[in-house]
Amino acid sequence: MDRILVIEDERSNSLLAEVSLRRLGCQIIVKANGLSGLDRARKGDIDLVLLDIALPGVGGWEILHALRSEPVTSRLPVLVVTAHAGDDSMERAYRSGADAYLEKPYLPENLRRKVEMLLGRLPASERPS
Repeated sequence: MDRILVIEDERSNSLLAEVSLRRLGCQIIVKANGLSGLDRARKGDIDLVLLDIALPGVGGWEILHALRSEPVTSRLPVLVVTAHAGDDSMERAYRSGADAYLEKPYLPENLRRKVEMLLGRLPASERPS
């Protein structure tokens, strides 16, 4: 069973992600701040991270940098999910090492397809751009 770490401070957003992704048969682990999420990712048993950018305290950009800097998490797929829409935000996410990007609000099926792609569950012909 794939383990997905959701680092999201807004309960309504983390609940939407949980409900959407449980349909894929994944175990969902939610952390409400960046540092607790980073600590959980360091255990090495996570298959994918959904990372909000606007987090209290240590923000998502710093967490993404830390994930990419550490050997145990450097290859962990990261899906940046943010309400900070725009080309600049998307470009920064990819430059910072994100594997995919999704703007809030999103449709649950769009989240599921991105996650399936990152987990290698979709054939190349069905992968979103």
